[in-house]
Amino acid sequence: MFVYALRRIAMLVATLAVATVVIFAVMEVLPGDPAALILGVEAREDTLNALREQMGLNRPLHVRYLSWVTGLLTGDLGTSYTYSVPVSDLINERIGVTLPLALIALTLSTLISIPLGVLAAARHNRVADVGIMATTQLGIAIPNFWFALLLVWMFAITLRLVPSGGFPGWDAGLIPCLQALILPAVALALPQASILTRIMRSSLLDTLHDDYVRTARAKGLSQRIALWSHAVPNALIPVLTIMGLQFSFLLTGTIIIENVFFLPGIGRLIFQAITQRDLIVVESLIVVLVAAVIIVNFLVDLAYGVVDPRLRSRG
Repeated sequence: MFVYALRRIAMLVATLAVATVVIFAVMEVLPGDPAALILGVEAREDTLNALREQMGLNRPLHVRYLSWVTGLLTGDLGTSYTYSVPVSDLINERIGVTLPLALIALTLSTLISIPLGVLAAARHNRVADVGIMATTQLGIAIPNFWFALLLVWMFAITLRLVPSGGFPGWDAGLIPCLQALILPAVALALPQASILTRIMRSSLLDTLHDDYVRTARAKGLSQRIALWSHAVPNALIPVLTIMGLQFSFLLTGTIIIENVFFLPGIGRLIFQAITQRDLIVVESLIVVLVAAVIIVNFLVDLAYGVVDPRLRSRG
């Protein structure tokens, strides 16, 4: 297990290093001058040059990259060109919206998908199975931002049960905050729950044909006990892996949903930074999201190695 973990850590470090190079290179080839966007198109050239010097834009690319990576390693994400505050402060202010939103969406998708997947597998090729598979196909096909607009129209505008957008802040209390996050969480959870339901069904169908399940039935166990005590726990192994990956997708999916619901989270901050050409904010936020995705995948690899000893023996 120790060698297995070391190899995964080496892959983690290498992936993060490559990600920083790619992100920095992509940001540099984007058109537009941050200094001109801040000062306006009518700004004098000497003023623009002074601001570029202050922002470090006149330094060579490799120097800027090394300075940026060194700051990341020390926890210094730089200072926003637009807001003139440390990027870490902006992230700390917004993560209190994005992280709970992703956790609520993951919880909803899990609570929906696992029972539906088990029901579909237990009723294979029957009405329940066909209906669930058709519904999940629709859930995958519908864009989450369009589904979010439907939720706003139905529950916020027509029924007036929850607010249509905005976030009151956690100081306002738990209930108002949950009311503001429930529609975005449902919009995020829909496609993930649809995917997870289909994976749970497929994994459970494969497990139901294994020898140990047939042996359990031959010993006299009822279909229900054999299903929940023997088949479902083993079918959850690939499902748990996908759940870990889905959390990463939920974090990145907030970029669209937070703009639909006007939530002051990480996703909306990225969108604003892109429109304002605030390179240091965009680079740092993308690195944070990419690092979150890579770390979650790393933890999933470790957990999978604990669950399945065959992976450790293969290295």
